[in-house]
Amino acid sequence: MPGDAGGGFGAQHTDFGSLRQLFAAVWGGLEMTGDKAPSPWWSPERHADIRPFLNARAVIARTIRAFFEEREFTEVETGILQVSPGNETHLHAPRTELFHADGSRATRYLRTSPEFACKKLLAAGESRIFEFAKVFRDRERGELHLPEFTMLEWYRAGSSYDAIMADTIAVAVRAAQATGIRQFSFRGRICDPFTEPELITVAEAFARFAEIDLLATIEGGTGDRAALASAAHGKVRIADDDTWSDIFSKILVEHVEPRLGQGRLTVLFEYPAPEAALARVKASDPRVAERFEVYACAVELANGFGELTDANEQRRRFAVAMEEKARRYGERYPLDEEFLAAVGKMPEASGVALGFDRLVMLASAALRIDQVVWTPPSGER
Repeated sequence: MPGDAGGGFGAQHTDFGSLRQLFAAVWGGLEMTGDKAPSPWWSPERHADIRPFLNARAVIARTIRAFFEEREFTEVETGILQVSPGNETHLHAPRTELFHADGSRATRYLRTSPEFACKKLLAAGESRIFEFAKVFRDRERGELHLPEFTMLEWYRAGSSYDAIMADTIAVAVRAAQATGIRQFSFRGRICDPFTEPELITVAEAFARFAEIDLLATIEGGTGDRAALASAAHGKVRIADDDTWSDIFSKILVEHVEPRLGQGRLTVLFEYPAPEAALARVKASDPRVAERFEVYACAVELANGFGELTDANEQRRRFAVAMEEKARRYGERYPLDEEFLAAVGKMPEASGVALGFDRLVMLASAALRIDQVVWTPPSGER
């Protein structure tokens, strides 16, 4: 039975359904205190309310470490301060300044992912690695977002991204087994991680949920903005300065994502080439890339790639993304030249980043992501 495979934590120690109801009542009471300020998060009473979720987090982490050890992965620890935090248009990173012994200064960023460092390790000769990495994002806060959170990231050299997809589903199952929970739930949506997952391409999802022929708006690796705007007319609000990627994201968020991971896990794969990020384009169809995401209860859990190993193409993509970042936000991040050099020396590989806090939230029946972290952002909760 699912509740027995991971030690039966949920069945033996905690009724997570009752805990969800209890915490809903407690949380609601805190939000209705009027002028009376709630107790700090470190007060014994408030900490006791979330202690079962934190216990679940520890059990899930041990279970996942065992999963990777069984498969002969090496756990790594990579640096948090980086020359570049990542070069995606809409990702924002906190920055700091280092002072050298001679008094000179150097700008560094808190990483948004351990990806750059992990790929350098692949270039160095590591073949199977994983990391529980603390990462940082500016401009992100909500039920599913924290400015500082834990990302579980792993890589397989010499493996296709199908293997990483299978790993990701297995990790979600192991998390559920660790707590003994039988289904994930969030905002009224239910997902059974033990049921065979749904596999659907992005093009199929756009056709099914938005009645849009997405691939007809892509020529080679480039999106036709006018064609997608026409297809999306009346379905999403389109601004004059929206790019093809902006319109794509609006359709994805408003029409596709709410329908994913319902009843069972969903693997959304073959992302369009303009959204390839650090993934390689599919050899048999240049309109799509070897990129996938996994959803549960309409919550994005993981984002994975068949990794790009063409340094020139990666540089080109980064340059385009930083131009768009400068246009939108008035800033750009430097390129990590060591990373680009490593991309050209990497073996064929696949990798994935999974939001560990989100997985714990679902597997422990928590209501909010900040219930499953030991210390919340300063000044909150």
